[in-house]
Amino acid sequence: MPSRDGRTTMVVVNPNSANGRTGKSWPKVEEVLSSCLGEFDYRFTSGPADATGITADALDSGYTRIVVVGGDGTNNEVVNGWFGPDGRPRNPQAVLGLVPRGTGGDFRKTFGIGTRPESWARVLSGNNVAEIDCGLATFEGPAGRTSRYFVNITSFGLGGLVDDRVNNSTKVLGGTVSFAIGTLRALWRWRNQKVQLKVLGPEGESVFDGEQRIVNVAVANGQYFGGGMWVAPGASCYDGLFDVVVLGDLTKAQVVLKTSSIYRGTHLRLDEVSVVRGSRVEASSDERVLIDMDGEQPGWLPATLEVVPASIRLLVPEEWKRKRQGR
Repeated sequence: MPSRDGRTTMVVVNPNSANGRTGKSWPKVEEVLSSCLGEFDYRFTSGPADATGITADALDSGYTRIVVVGGDGTNNEVVNGWFGPDGRPRNPQAVLGLVPRGTGGDFRKTFGIGTRPESWARVLSGNNVAEIDCGLATFEGPAGRTSRYFVNITSFGLGGLVDDRVNNSTKVLGGTVSFAIGTLRALWRWRNQKVQLKVLGPEGESVFDGEQRIVNVAVANGQYFGGGMWVAPGASCYDGLFDVVVLGDLTKAQVVLKTSSIYRGTHLRLDEVSVVRGSRVEASSDERVLIDMDGEQPGWLPATLEVVPASIRLLVPEEWKRKRQGR
């Protein structure tokens, strides 16, 4: 790679995304991609972390545009191939494009990228690039201490248990319903967990340092998670800061009754919910607190999360870029 005829676009396709519908509809997606990208190369993923290797190989070989056909989990794998062993982008000039095809589809919502072909094709055809932040999380995983990049949201608490339920069940009902059912199933056995949380600002100053019992803590680069929950309405992917949204010691009944407010983004008015902003988050617990990272469940606390500013060049809608620039 790149191909002998000079193609510069690599399309990474997860055929199992959207409960397997992506593989079945690939010929139609390929046709639309050809119309908006011209000639390109593509690779199908065949298992976990495959998209990471495909992306790393493509960028090291000179491809300058990576397009992801899949969901938030596939986006996460691609982002983990974006950076080299030195922590720098493998190709600083490369751009990332999205064809949303997953269960949750939360990351694309922050930018207003639709799921209809005419929406994402228009974005891929344009030249509107935003330099966005991502996050680097270090945590405990099955293989020991592990570091992974994330591009949307990493949370811990109930969210990690929900991921476990959703990813081990059928997703045929789609993202919103799948995550709603997963939340109710997880809540059945849930009890709030005590977490030690420390948030630092960009100059290393302490923004928050304390222990509290929580339902969930969302460390947000993007605004949405859990199949459409607008958990961090004020989060920005380009300010060098996380929005840390703490859902405190709510009862199960309150969680059920207030879930709709999270979809609307009005939950921040609740006394049990707080938001702080920082560039580094440290979290630990004496309990086993599961982590949710871009819709996957990779491990548990303790964890350290840091912003990697302006590290990914993302193709975005023209309207989103104009709004960001205040025009």
